[in-house]
Amino acid sequence: MAFQLQSLPYAYDALEPYIDTLTMQIHHDKHHATYINNLNGIIEKYPELAGKSLEELLGNINALPEDIRTPIRNQGGGVWNHNIYWEIMGPKAGGEPKGKLAQAIEAAFGSLTNFRTEFEKAAIGRFGSGWAWLVKKGSGLAIVSTANQDTPLSDGLTPILALDVWEHAYYLKYQNRRAEYASSFWNVVNWEAVAGKYAAK
Repeated sequence: MAFQLQSLPYAYDALEPYIDTLTMQIHHDKHHATYINNLNGIIEKYPELAGKSLEELLGNINALPEDIRTPIRNQGGGVWNHNIYWEIMGPKAGGEPKGKLAQAIEAAFGSLTNFRTEFEKAAIGRFGSGWAWLVKKGSGLAIVSTANQDTPLSDGLTPILALDVWEHAYYLKYQNRRAEYASSFWNVVNWEAVAGKYAAK
């Protein structure tokens, strides 16, 4: 079965004023949809890959035919990365993590403030297009940054929080002010969704 574009779990304007309505419309309906269409075009030519999940494809990228590893990394990563990005945001969100997730963040980074500082550094410091991530690594947490549509799944890591720092994710509202976008992100993080990903096996 072909991959489908997931519907946003909230309205286009739900993340205002931090992420604007037009950006959400273009980002989801155009950019994300294009990754879906391109990925399905690749899979159609390789029937043996039909039925594999994105996690299977991206988590075992070196097992794929060599000529499609980069296209799958780019297009499949574009699909998976955006899926988690939409999922960990929400309206009337923000605040602070609680419970075991909060404890894990404090254990890994010393405090929530330190975590936010380091995460924003990863987002701002990514040259060109890419992502900042909070990932499960071993028994703890780590911050990583990936280029383009690369995903930590391909490195055996489990992402639980994602920030898209491609210019199309923020340029209409923030122009060249990526740091302001990264700082505003905390107002829309759905910590319950992140905690759910942290708790999942």
